[in-house]
Amino acid sequence: MSSSQGVSRRIGGTGRNFARWALCIGIGWGGFTGSHAATLDPAMLPRIEAATFEVVQAKPVDDPLSYEKPLPLDLLPFQERTDKYHSIGTAFAIGPNRYVTAGHVLLAGAGSLWGAPELRDSQGHVYAIDKIEQYSLRKDFVVFSLASPPSVKPLPVDTRPALNQVVYAVGNALGTGIVIRDGLYTSNTPEQQDGSWNWMRFSAAASPGNSGGPLLDRNGKLIGVVLAKSANENLNYALPISEVLNAPAHQAIIDSRLVYQLDIFQAVENGTFKAQFALPLGLDAFYRAFLDRANANADTMLKTLLARESANLFPDGPGSLRLLHQRTKLNAFPSLIMRGAEGEWSRVGEASSHYTLSGNGYVDAGAIGRNGLFHLRRPDGFDAETYYRDARARMDLLAQTGMFRRAVAGENIKITSFGKPVQESVHEDRWGRPWHVSVWALPYANALGVVYSLPVPDGSVMLTRMTSPASLHDTRLDMDQLSGFIHATYEGTLAQWTGYLKNAKLKPAVFKDIRIDFDYGHRFSYASPRVAFSYGPKVQEITPDNMLWLGFRFFLSDGKPVWDVGIVNVWKDSTSDNQENVDIQRYMAPPPNLDKDMSSRWQQLVQRQFPFNAVARPENGLMKIDAVAAPAPGEGKPSVLYTAFYGVAGTSSQARMKHQLDLLMKNLRIKER
Repeated sequence: MSSSQGVSRRIGGTGRNFARWALCIGIGWGGFTGSHAATLDPAMLPRIEAATFEVVQAKPVDDPLSYEKPLPLDLLPFQERTDKYHSIGTAFAIGPNRYVTAGHVLLAGAGSLWGAPELRDSQGHVYAIDKIEQYSLRKDFVVFSLASPPSVKPLPVDTRPALNQVVYAVGNALGTGIVIRDGLYTSNTPEQQDGSWNWMRFSAAASPGNSGGPLLDRNGKLIGVVLAKSANENLNYALPISEVLNAPAHQAIIDSRLVYQLDIFQAVENGTFKAQFALPLGLDAFYRAFLDRANANADTMLKTLLARESANLFPDGPGSLRLLHQRTKLNAFPSLIMRGAEGEWSRVGEASSHYTLSGNGYVDAGAIGRNGLFHLRRPDGFDAETYYRDARARMDLLAQTGMFRRAVAGENIKITSFGKPVQESVHEDRWGRPWHVSVWALPYANALGVVYSLPVPDGSVMLTRMTSPASLHDTRLDMDQLSGFIHATYEGTLAQWTGYLKNAKLKPAVFKDIRIDFDYGHRFSYASPRVAFSYGPKVQEITPDNMLWLGFRFFLSDGKPVWDVGIVNVWKDSTSDNQENVDIQRYMAPPPNLDKDMSSRWQQLVQRQFPFNAVARPENGLMKIDAVAAPAPGEGKPSVLYTAFYGVAGTSSQARMKHQLDLLMKNLRIKER
């Protein structure tokens, strides 16, 4: 994700991540008042009022979401519920059909689910923007014309204001209409990037919605554009009006520092977003020109970041070795592979909430950084073909949990459906896993919900994020990368595996070399280029309720990183608390001096020491027995060993356990060395 650098916070307007300083926008309804402005000549007020406008966006008419009950909109304040517009900032007249507002206020309309930014006067008349005439991302201003402008006199200008004079911030404070508040012009401070100009600092109050409004001197003359406020003090920022008046004509100038960061490590890419294009342009054409360049810049920054980190980017580099050689772990909940401050890669993430659905379905939910992680188990009886094909059906199952709410008039109303996604596609990550990508619109919040859904036998593993419409490209860049760092175990009953395996579009590329066959009551078999085995009901019953786990993991094969199966585990039934099961697990010889625990375990395997010595042992209500299976004899020592495991509830004799283990290993064949 890319974001701008700075020390202050923009006042109103959201827009792209470049305006990360932005405060929340308010809801406005017109009006014009003075506040602590006794020394400003009252005769000036009508002219100031006529030349100052709210910047508004039309509220969406249609809502694709469904709710548990009608929204209590009648409980909202009268003006809020009756206003057809969201008020997002302030603008003012600077010349004949020439208007100014903050650049980040205008960018709030880029890709917006609300209407295009427009101007509204104190009488409630709304004026559409016609052409963008001048723009600067770094100085954060835009000059534009209106399609049908009102007859107003522009504000008089003073380009050389004196310090320590009384000044007035005029703007749409907190969405309550245009207000005037006084303070002092206290100082100048260099802009943060390279000191190319000075920001004006002033103490007049400024609130969300003030962005883009005029800063006036005691004579009512325009001296600056109100843009931002300090995070920790009541000293606010304005751009000197001379910077607007002296800006190049008919140009959009983009020259701003940006930071790109991924959630998998602390490394960042610092860069400068530089571009320029000719104006005037209509509003839609301006947005396209800006976003095309911004998106291309994000592509470049991400590419540069990954190239710089390539030597130590999982699964490469010494920090990856421990995770690549660890014992395979079965986890129903997904995790994100992240690099810690010490340089080691590890799996991070666990479920923080569990929601029960009907038909043995459930949702486990957690979060990592800016991302949501989910494991959705498809309810029994829910048609597999419909489930995997229909993104809305999957999202509606998540909504059934009640985790999604909309706050209205002090109530949190349950969202029961998000409707149909507005975008759908498939992203194949670097391991050949097909992620079904769906984007949902939330017009009331002017936001998008992005869901990457990985089909697994029992349902889906999901990676999610909320984003602004203008940041969708950035978000997709991030999530495309993050999807390749998701660790997911493939689990499901044999009945669920049946529905999953018959659809080739659901399966990762590695499945082209894996064959799973089962005949209830008779035989289960698994075969891959690495290992093959089979067993019959004398080892363990073979029923639709057997729980098959494929413990996929990342490891090195012939010196190259792969994503493949590290363990095949079959439970006797899906609800068994004691987990009677059989499994075949892969182990790799660890590099020297990597980890004593790994080295010790490898020696235990090589020397067939306990617990890998085919001797039964009681443990947690089960009788367990393990034995080592090696590749066929060949040159050199094998770098890979497998174990066979059998577990049964209660107690059983050594002879009986060894007999069952021998039956399991009878058709076990190791194909790799």
